[in-house]
Amino acid sequence: MTRIIQSFLLILFIVFLSTGVCPANETDSTATEGGNTEKFNAGKFVIEHVSDSYEWHIATFGETEISVPLPIILYSSTKGWNIFMSSEFHHGHETYNNFRIELEGKNEGKIVELNDNGEVLSLPIDLSITKTVAGIFVSVIVLLLIFLNIAKSAKRRVNQAPTGMQNLFEPVILFVRDDIAKPAIGEKRFEKFMPFLLTVFFFILINNLLGLIPIFPFGANVTGNIAVTMVLALFTFFITTFNTNKHYWKEIYNPDVPWWLKFPVPLMPIVELTGVMTKPFVLMVRLFANMLAGHLIVTVFVSLIFIFARLFGIEGGLGISVVSVLFSVFMLLLDILVSFVQAYVFTFLSAMYFGMASPEHHH
Repeated sequence: MTRIIQSFLLILFIVFLSTGVCPANETDSTATEGGNTEKFNAGKFVIEHVSDSYEWHIATFGETEISVPLPIILYSSTKGWNIFMSSEFHHGHETYNNFRIELEGKNEGKIVELNDNGEVLSLPIDLSITKTVAGIFVSVIVLLLIFLNIAKSAKRRVNQAPTGMQNLFEPVILFVRDDIAKPAIGEKRFEKFMPFLLTVFFFILINNLLGLIPIFPFGANVTGNIAVTMVLALFTFFITTFNTNKHYWKEIYNPDVPWWLKFPVPLMPIVELTGVMTKPFVLMVRLFANMLAGHLIVTVFVSLIFIFARLFGIEGGLGISVVSVLFSVFMLLLDILVSFVQAYVFTFLSAMYFGMASPEHHH
């Protein structure tokens, strides 16, 4: 029984740590200051823990916050380049060098430039290393360590059975080649697209899995950021567009359909051209929504603990924590499966678009 309790407490701590919160601090429902009780804002809590930030928050213990400051890189038309660490803002409550992180209003979460009177002057060009960007750097380092090791092993063991890391990843590489690239693109053309398909598959997969590890320097939900998924989708869109043939554009602008679908209103060309634009949009939203949803659900379950603690006291919070932790662990395990599925789906659809970009003319 003691081991079961210890295991439960460990899981509870990991779930809290994965959301960047410790019960000692997030007790807005019970903590008092000057005799006033603050209400726990579940919506704000959830959004703050899945959105990007200028620092890497690790945990909070009482009034002590543990976080890693990140570089702020700004270009202002009045001051030129400004480079400093996010710790200068002291968690957004102070102004540094006439720059401030807005905490409310239309520019909430953004860095604004102030004049000498403290009024908002403009939005500087922001090239800061945020948590998402730092998470990308971490994943790139992990990918380089893995595949440089695999390449070294493959070069050393030519015509020999793979071992170690090579033995783990080689079946996955062959799966992408034989079950995704070849059937979708074709035997003659698939090789030119293999570098991109393998890169995007492992980049998405590694970032999906690293986002589930609640220990710094992991835990950044990179693929849950729509800007990242948009860039990946645009790569697929441009590669598709620049590898087309005349039959592809004929099927868009002059498809073999009855004339009344093309005149007087070019209905089919409009539909086909709309499809060209919606394909990368669907890629972007599908990956973003699926990876964000898992993190949102976990933080919602954690929020239930504080909501029940406010409504029913500490006993209610402890009682619902059992359900919250069990469902959170279930969601984290489900997210492992989703991580593989989403990497596969994005890669497979990209390969399908590459194959559709060079259709053969049928007489």
